[in-house]
Amino acid sequence: MATETHVRGLAELQKFMDQLAPKIERNVMRGALRAGMNVVKPMAVANARKASGLYAAGLKVGTRARGGRVTANLKATGPHAYLGRWIEFGTRAHNIAAKTGGFLSFGGIFTKSVAHPGARPYPHMRPALDANAAAAVQAAAEYMKARLASKHGLDTSGVVLDGDEA
Repeated sequence: MATETHVRGLAELQKFMDQLAPKIERNVMRGALRAGMNVVKPMAVANARKASGLYAAGLKVGTRARGGRVTANLKATGPHAYLGRWIEFGTRAHNIAAKTGGFLSFGGIFTKSVAHPGARPYPHMRPALDANAAAAVQAAAEYMKARLASKHGLDTSGVVLDGDEA
């Protein structure tokens, strides 16, 4: 379910962004989206099911700019990245079979196949985004305001974002 988040001052920030070259604007947006996703990441890590801890440690924030569109993502990397989908959405009941001519061993018992009952889902990514969406948008706007003022010499002191002290 989508919810709208309104942040006062974004229109003024957009006017400043329009003054920049497209390459600089893209870099500012990548940094802003990274700042926003870094607000979401701690809750996703905390909510991730930790069988070994390597899955949660492998959650990384990334950005991508392609065709004038900039996106940010939080994805699983590392040796246990493949577990992400199974943890988030669970699995249905399924059979696990040994390779041809081989056996499966469970505690000294050998068999050709076993019926797995499935795994229940442990959502952690979507709840983290849902709970922190407004804070992520706010963090992205604050990053844009600070970067435009510091690195690009634009006077953003007149831009008031929700949560700023006026």
